[in-house]
Amino acid sequence: MQKIIKRRSSLSIPSIELPDHIPSILQRIYASRGIHSEKELTNDLSLLLKPENFKQLTEAVNLLCEALAQQQRILIVGDFDADGATSSALAVLALRAMGVSHVDFLVPNRFEYGYGLTPEIVEVAKSYAPDLIITVDNGISSIAGVAAAKAVGINVLVTDHHLPGDELPAADAIVNPNQPACEFPSKHLAGVGVIFYLMSALRSALREKNWFAENKLREPNMAEFLDLVALGTVADVVPLDHNNRILVEQGLRRIRAGRTRPGIKALLDIANRNAANLVSSDLGFAIGPRLNAAGRLDDMSLGIQCLLTEDEFLARDIAIQLDDLNKDRKSIEQSMQREALESLASIHLQESGLPFGLCLYDANWHQGVIGILASRIKDRYHRPVIAFANTDNEGEIKGSARSIPGLHIRDALDAVAAKHPQLLSKFGGHAMAAGMSLELKHLDDFRQAFDQEVRRQLEEDDLQAVVFSDGELTQKEFNLELAHQLRVAGPWGQHFPEPVFDGVFRLVQQRIVGEKHLKMVLAIDESGKQLVDAIAFNVDTAQWPNQAVDRVKVAFKLDVNEYQGRQSVQALVEYIEPFMT
Repeated sequence: MQKIIKRRSSLSIPSIELPDHIPSILQRIYASRGIHSEKELTNDLSLLLKPENFKQLTEAVNLLCEALAQQQRILIVGDFDADGATSSALAVLALRAMGVSHVDFLVPNRFEYGYGLTPEIVEVAKSYAPDLIITVDNGISSIAGVAAAKAVGINVLVTDHHLPGDELPAADAIVNPNQPACEFPSKHLAGVGVIFYLMSALRSALREKNWFAENKLREPNMAEFLDLVALGTVADVVPLDHNNRILVEQGLRRIRAGRTRPGIKALLDIANRNAANLVSSDLGFAIGPRLNAAGRLDDMSLGIQCLLTEDEFLARDIAIQLDDLNKDRKSIEQSMQREALESLASIHLQESGLPFGLCLYDANWHQGVIGILASRIKDRYHRPVIAFANTDNEGEIKGSARSIPGLHIRDALDAVAAKHPQLLSKFGGHAMAAGMSLELKHLDDFRQAFDQEVRRQLEEDDLQAVVFSDGELTQKEFNLELAHQLRVAGPWGQHFPEPVFDGVFRLVQQRIVGEKHLKMVLAIDESGKQLVDAIAFNVDTAQWPNQAVDRVKVAFKLDVNEYQGRQSVQALVEYIEPFMT
């Protein structure tokens, strides 16, 4: 769809004072992202927020200290995405390092049990005979599951980062920066960040008790777990506030230096990523999807085992399995996307046009892939999208939602549920993503109610996609030095986006590579003497290449392309349209 390129330089950007060694273009970029001082660009561990302001942190640590002292059996119950996998692996590794003899993990199979600590999962958990269940990246909405565990004498410690509902579970302790009255300043931690903080607080408490010396244990260095924290934080697409940038940058530094888990190293190798030059986008686009593929198509236990193993050969073997699953996921997703686009094309031809809020359903769609499908359709049509698939329960469907700026999707679902309490069986999520279940017979009514709620909150102009640009680059700025500076100037991510530039260029060459990627050569000066390679991924091959177009307007990232040991500047095109004079 047609997009508007809006330059950040035309917005209100505060003036800041940064050291002269930071190029002026980077100073402008930082200012547009809300940076006010050099301190906010310093990603040292010494600046990491302290855990003391977490609500119920003391109760949680005491619960864990008692479990250690009594050598209780601990079971980690995680989520089936990359954040859940890294959270589970970190919890297991940290607890083992602190002397827990019996710690295991359990991830609900999304196709059989759904999300979180449910009563059904508690039944499965009972076979592990746990004294204590610790939820990671879930649990804040597990009212019935926590009650079921407590009813059979199992203590429950909830660690989560999702938004709570009106009622909290009756757990022995809850650690969640988003629970009511929690004064921890950063509300944007991923699940792996929350469990990292809790394990750090436990380590400190055990040190004060002289636990490590008395039990002849090496006191764990919590920095050794930061590779997992970085991976889970980036993969979960949480906002990269300063605290999260510290966690991600420190994890990236460890991975670049080779101090990482064998599983992460194996996944990087499979994805053909050079660990020495790793940036946050590599975690999000290369490692995260391969890890997520296990939870989408099979069992996330496979991904957790990849992160846990110390055996490099086993890690490589599991990484290959995860890569194969990811290839299968891509194939399934592409088929579903074609079907969704065909359906939407027929709707688009009607006089009424597309709804503001899209609800898509097909009885044959794979429920593990509907989240990605919703994201792809949202990107294409720039409106909130919910994709539905059948579940194993007769007559029930499951939906995965993705939103656009201006609509808090969980709150929108809450509003629909308040007006139409009979429609949704359950729901939960974030501002930009959510999940839900409902009966198939209610789908048409829900479609109408959802569209009405979206129309209540959004205007027609809100459905116009915008690409935010940091302005034009001069001819001199198309150089390797700036490209390298931009790569390491982050870490970039959600709410702290990687710099994007725009301009009009003469299109010298264009061809399709890898089925649907548009490889181009652009002239960045009028004479055509200064050329730059460019690539746009996943273009509409019905529109490109277009030999009738000789000038294009593009929004792009300046990147470093390395081929056969030679580095060159490359433009990674985010958006392209023909330019007519």
